Parts: sequence; structure tokens; C-alpha cells
Amino acid sequence: MNKLALASFCMLGLAAPAFAADTYDIEPNHTFPRFEYSHLGLSTHHGQFDKTSGKIVLDRAAKTGSIDITVDMASVNMGNPKLEEHLRDEDFFDVAKFPVMTFKSNQVKFNGDVPVSAEGELTLHGVTKPLTLAITNVKCAMHPMVKKEDCGAEVTGMLKRSDFGVSKFTPMVGDDVTLHIQVESIKE
Repeated sequence: MNKLALASFCMLGLAAPAFAADTYDIEPNHTFPRFEYSHLGLSTHHGQFDKTSGKIVLDRAAKTGSIDITVDMASVNMGNPKLEEHLRDEDFFDVAKFPVMTFKSNQVKFNGDVPVSAEGELTLHGVTKPLTLAITNVKCAMHPMVKKEDCGAEVTGMLKRSDFGVSKFTPMVGDDVTLHIQVESIKE
């Protein structure tokens, strides 16, 4: 290739539109990881975490993305202060030693330009294990107050708490934990 052709090729490359991934900040006032587990085999207890932060990156054209979420474990909310205090202590979350839970994806799968699952690693109680999260109900629209794109979704997953070293009172307190996460995120 001669110098003129090479220079023209390079200039065309610079002039071509670049499609970049979109980055979204987790909206902490509308994102609540919820969980449920069996209690004595008699009822299903429900709880949530009230403080969540993180980023979601999506490149819909390339069908790639990443998710990086941090949950403040001390923000556990069961609607019962005494139970919340017990969940924070050494028997369960041990928040003094393990203050956060994180999920970091290593792959986001798409159906067309819509994310449908995220495979990654969950770190809880100092233990990191693989976790797959299903993503449904993905909707994006202009946020009426901040005037930026706002995307929401429902996210679900399953884990065994004993896999993460949180096995006290098993089987009276169920080992199987179902996650339900309502998430909203604002485009940067």
C-alpha cells in the first residue's frame, strides 16, 4: 500500500463513527437485592439490602457487557431489628469482617440487543463462587427528572449459603437462597 493510500485509509478510520459501550450507574434508591429462604420448613422469610452501588456497561451492537455490583451487608432489612442484628453478627454475614458482597460478571449473554443473563462471580463472606443471574423485563426510557436514559430489569438467581461459609442453623434455616433484584440504572 503506498503512503497516500495508507494516509487515506487512516483518515477514513478516524472519520468513521465509533460505537462505544454505554455505561450506567446503579440507581441506589430504586435497586434492592431481595432474598428468600425457608424457615423451619414452615414459612419463607424475605429480606432485602437497602444500600447497593455499581456500574453496568452494555454494548448492544457487539452484544457484550459487564456488571459490577457492591452490596452493603450491614443494610440488611428484614422488618425486624432483632433479626437484622443477628444476621449481621458472626452466625451469618459477619459484617464487621465482611462488610460487602460483590457480583462481577465475566460474560453477559444477549438475545438480539437485550441482555438475558450474566455469568460471573459472587463474593460473599470472603468466598468467591460462580453465579449465573437471569435478566428479564429489560426496559429503557428517558428518565423524566434527570433527563438521561434509565434502564430497569428484574434479575434472579439461586445460591446455597453453605457454599459461602454461611451454614449456621442448617437445615432449620434453609440452605437454598433465591435472589430477586429489581434494578434501575442511569446512563452516564
